Order: sequence, then structure tokens, then C-alpha cells
Amino acid sequence: MEERSTTAWEFTDDRGHVAAAPEAPTRIVAYIQAGASLWDLGIRPVGIFGSYHDGERADRAKSGALPLDDISYLGAGAGLGLDDVLGVRPDLVVALTYGGGQVYGVEPDVAKHLEEHVPVAVIDVGQGRGLAAVRERVAELGRSLGVAEEAGALAELTRAERELRGVAEGSGAVRVLALSPGGADSVHLARPGKWPDLSALTGLGVRTVEPPEGPGANWHTGSWADAAELAPDVVLVDARANAAPRSQYAGDAQWAAVAERAVVLPWNPEIPASAAAHAAFFDGVAGALRLRGASR
Repeated sequence: MEERSTTAWEFTDDRGHVAAAPEAPTRIVAYIQAGASLWDLGIRPVGIFGSYHDGERADRAKSGALPLDDISYLGAGAGLGLDDVLGVRPDLVVALTYGGGQVYGVEPDVAKHLEEHVPVAVIDVGQGRGLAAVRERVAELGRSLGVAEEAGALAELTRAERELRGVAEGSGAVRVLALSPGGADSVHLARPGKWPDLSALTGLGVRTVEPPEGPGANWHTGSWADAAELAPDVVLVDARANAAPRSQYAGDAQWAAVAERAVVLPWNPEIPASAAAHAAFFDGVAGALRLRGASR
């Protein structure tokens, strides 16, 4: 007689590991970006955690539409302990990796022991995966948990992609640079091909600016003069809490030259992987391209 399986829910994550449970999990703890993605799908996490870049409070720039006042923030990086996670009684932890299978933002020892107590599903958001592919993987996880992206959100994404492509075609000379302020004397200039959201812009016809070659894989770290020399028309500025606040570089003459020339938009490099978040991102860039194109 065939033995019946006691596993009613399972999901194969991007490490090739199978997360399994007797029934579909409902109490989910997630890395903040993953939590914001799940929220957009209709799943409310019971807890979220940050990375080594984060502090004692959740980074509002990375949290998307999450109601931070109503969801437990469990800590970040070295400040996130095993008991912190297990204390909210999760039946699934959703984490991210930037490649190699290492759980992002969690101490390796904590990650190891966590999987001894609760299923962990890890989604790869590294360089080898495009924006749409990351979104689909999160959607697959959502479907396994019994939810799917609303047809309206998917329609809005299709519209936003179409509109951005049309605007980009009409303003082909407008140059878009993404950066993360390092302080008064330094700035990190993003390499578009290394970021899923920036690569998506390029794929839709946006003219993204490539910084100078150098040792940095994701960023070129240089001075504000380097940013000014690239003469961008639209600048996406890292709005996360770990980026230097504008007060530190507002008085720099080179930054002032960039800001005077360009349309400046806040940018979240850890954008939620949902149709709603991606549509909003594309709409924001399209608006900036229109505004800069009209001022030429």
C-alpha cells in the first residue's frame, strides 16, 4: 500500500532547497524587501527584519506599502537573533540571496539554526536575474501560499512598461544616472547592468549612464565631480537610510551642478518585487523623462 505524504505544502527555493510544511504557512517572517513584496500580493507578514545596512528601526524607504506600525520589526544583521525570529512563532521565513545561496542580512550561524526550527525559502535577487524574473519567483511563492497578483496590478504594469517605452523613444537623448551618496567627498555610481531595476529601464529603451570602469562590481566609487562629468539629465538618488543624507553633500558645488541640470528622483535599489511597485517605478521614471525632455 502506498504511503501517503504528510507534506501538503512545499516550495523549491533558489538554492534548490525544498521548504515544506503540513499545510500552507500563514505566519511569515520576511526580509523587509520580501515582506513588502508579499504585502503587495495580499500576504501580511507577522514580522520583518533588515540587513547589515539597517538599524534598530525598519527603513521606510525599503518597506514599500508595509504598515510598519502594525508589523513586528525583529532587528537587523548582527542584531537579529534566533530567538527574535522564533519569538513571533513563524511557520515560514522568506529571505533573499545575492548569489551563492548565502542568506542575505542574517548571521550564517543564525540562518543555519533557523532552518532547524522553521522552513526557510530563499529568493535570488542577484545579478543573474532580471526584474521580471525576480517578480515571477515571488509570485510563484505567493501562488503556493494561495494568493496571486491582481489582474488590475498586472494590467497597470503592462501599461506602465508601454508608456515608459514610448516616452523613452521620444526622449532618446535624456540620460539617466543612478547613484548612492557616500558623503561630502564620495558618491557611488551604479552600474546599470548590475541592478535588475536599472537593467529593466535599459530594456525599455531608457538611456542609462554607464560610470567609468573600475574595481567595483555594482558601483563606481568616486567624487561628485565624477557624477557631474557624466552630465546626467535624470538622477535616481538612493533613498535608503544607509545612504548619506543630503545635508552632508548639499553644499558641494559639483552636486549643485548636477541638481541644477537634472530632474532628481528618490530611488530604492531594493524595490519590492511586485507588479504594483514596478509599475510605480516605471511611471516615476517616465514622468522625469517627460519633464526633462520638455525643458530642453
